[in-house]
Amino acid sequence: MENLPEAFKLLVVGMLTVFCILLIVIYFGKLLIALVNKYAPEEIAKPAKAALKSTPSAAVDQQTMSIIQAAVSQLTGGKGKVSKVEKVN
Repeated sequence: MENLPEAFKLLVVGMLTVFCILLIVIYFGKLLIALVNKYAPEEIAKPAKAALKSTPSAAVDQQTMSIIQAAVSQLTGGKGKVSKVEKVN
């Protein structure tokens, strides 16, 4: 029982150390993200004109396209949109 106060001191010091290190990691991470976004912003790709049309592709018939659209709508809660369907070999 004589070591109990020393154990609590070590516990507090250890927890404070971990807390401080985690704060340092979080703030350096935020700083790094801010610097990267400032000096190397993400390029916005312009969508191709073919991707903008919502007509079904020649390789996929109308029934298959409607099934794909219904499945995407069901899975995304109506927020998803099918812009292009291609057959992959």
